[in-house]
Order: sequence, then C-alpha cells, then structure tokens
Amino acid sequence: MTDTVTESAGTTRPRIRVAAYVIRQRAEPGLLVFDHLGLPEAGTQIPAGGVRPGESLEEAVLREVYEETGLRSVVVRQIATENRAHPGTGQHRRTTYFYLRVAAETPDSWVHQVRGDGEDSGLAFGCRFLPLPLERPLADAQDTWLGCIDRRWTTPSGGRHGAVPGGRATASG
Repeated sequence: MTDTVTESAGTTRPRIRVAAYVIRQRAEPGLLVFDHLGLPEAGTQIPAGGVRPGESLEEAVLREVYEETGLRSVVVRQIATENRAHPGTGQHRRTTYFYLRVAAETPDSWVHQVRGDGEDSGLAFGCRFLPLPLERPLADAQDTWLGCIDRRWTTPSGGRHGAVPGGRATASG
C-alpha cells in the first residue's frame, strides 16, 4: 500500500496504519520493541505497519506483530488513533494504537528475520522487552500513548498523551 491514496477530487486520504504496544506482564512489566540491525539511525520502535485492503485493524496489528517479531499476541483493546505526517516523507498517515499481551514466559530478547511481502521483508530486527516506564522516548514519538494503558508508563521526556507533534489524535478506552 502506498503512503497516501489520491481520490477522484484530487485530495489525498492518509495511509491507514496500526501500531502495537505489546506488554509482557511480569513483576516488572515490559514493552516489546525492536531495532533494525544494521540501521541504528532508525531508532528503537514498536511493531507497526499498513493495513491491507479488506483487513480489519485488529487483524492487521496481529499480523504486523507476528511478521516483525515472530510472536503471537492477543489484542486487549484499542488505545488511540493519531493523524500525523510521516517524519521523513511528510505523507499523511492515520495510525491506530493497540494494547496487546504476550505470555510472561516470552524470552527477554531475540533476533527475528522479518517475513511477509512488505518493504521490511528479509530485514533482521533485534527484539527485546524494555522495562516500563521507559527511560527514553521511542523513535517517531511511538511512546506517546503508553500512558493510556497505565498512567505510570508515560515517558517523562518524550511522548505524552495529548502532545502529538504536528497532528491530531483521539484516545479511546
């Protein structure tokens, strides 16, 4: 799917995306993140990506988590929808954030080769769980909505609920 779709009137609608806050519940809860191995400038991220035609948002978020990390997860609830331009391209995108869970026995870290037919296919991601609250913000302000799951998880120096750089958002749940 391209970043935006041009409609007949010449206007563009945003690329529809999903993003996943995958939480592993232990004595110290952890957030699933990954780094592109060989591309450190991409920063630490959460699983995210585009929604395919005919795919529900929940189906898309489960697929993205599996493709990018190899983990099977369970959707707990939708957190927020954010309308914001891509930081590199300026293209409009609408990202719906979800809260998901994985088993407490999930390993602390692993390397996963991305599967699927998307642009990330074949890339290697270093996956790991970071303790919550995060010490530093994630790439592209992806930590903005963590405080909607648990107020204690709001990133002190980064994304804060309601502070969406260059965009609009709505929180749910």
